[in-house]
Amino acid sequence: MNELKNVLTIGRYFKSKFGEKIYKVPISISGFTCPNIDGTVAKGGCSFCENDSFSPNLQEKKTKFKLNPRIEENPYLDNQLKQLEMQFNATRQRLENKFGTKKYIVYFQSFTNTYAPFSTLKALYEKALSFDNVIGLSIGTRTDCVTDEILDYLKDLSKDKEIWIEYGIQSFYDDTLETINRGDSVENMKYWITRSKEKGLNVCGHLIYGLPNETQEMMLESFKQTVELNVDSVKFHPLYVVKNTLLTNEFRKGRFTPISEELYIDTVVKSIVDLPSNISVQRITAGIDDDSLLSPDWCRNKHSQMKKIRTALEEVGFNY
Repeated sequence: MNELKNVLTIGRYFKSKFGEKIYKVPISISGFTCPNIDGTVAKGGCSFCENDSFSPNLQEKKTKFKLNPRIEENPYLDNQLKQLEMQFNATRQRLENKFGTKKYIVYFQSFTNTYAPFSTLKALYEKALSFDNVIGLSIGTRTDCVTDEILDYLKDLSKDKEIWIEYGIQSFYDDTLETINRGDSVENMKYWITRSKEKGLNVCGHLIYGLPNETQEMMLESFKQTVELNVDSVKFHPLYVVKNTLLTNEFRKGRFTPISEELYIDTVVKSIVDLPSNISVQRITAGIDDDSLLSPDWCRNKHSQMKKIRTALEEVGFNY
């Protein structure tokens, strides 16, 4: 039997670069929102987005105050800095106890984490980098919410720290972006991803498989175009339906059918087989196991998904 080829997971990437395991600590800061939610570019958010269901840390900390880059001052900054420290310390303690972890990257995960006054971003990022054993940041955002000022600042931080910017691409089809109420365009996404790479930043692109009306060929074409932008890493997500989203209505009216587990696995495997060896994989699936999930039911069991994807990859010669 031929030896399996290792997929460059983000864990293997970090182990190779730093000589030890590095863990990402997800952070959800209340007050952050999105231009697609607050009406700046669209209303209602993306059709699949019910942010609290993806952000357990936020469910107890809802606030009417919402950030955007145009406000002159942020009266909640002190509270946000405390929130950041409390979340980091709690997760770090858990990881240390469970895995003996020593080094961390703070992952600003929920909402659009560059959609705030520049002074707020600097305060939060620099606070995160001040924590013991934090070697860098990973910042989740949209391509219509970065500026040259922000990218230049992150470039400066990257001289001493491991800095990643994570863009939600989802699809490289404008028709799909319009269908899901994305409020962004293929042209704009490609411009800012290219710009980020020109400044030497590490870029992770998020892709969703199973978006409305997309065939497997379309999903793989979005993947191909992501790779052609020289991103450093990718994340794959299946589209699942949770309560209180625009997609909920489409699903309940029979106008949207979620992707099957078989098609999702086949598309992810085809993508990884074609992935250049220098591009890492940060996620191969996602799910949620609570009563907010409406469909598909296979997204409840992430462990089962991972096992099936690993088996499918082994069958074509890859070890995830």
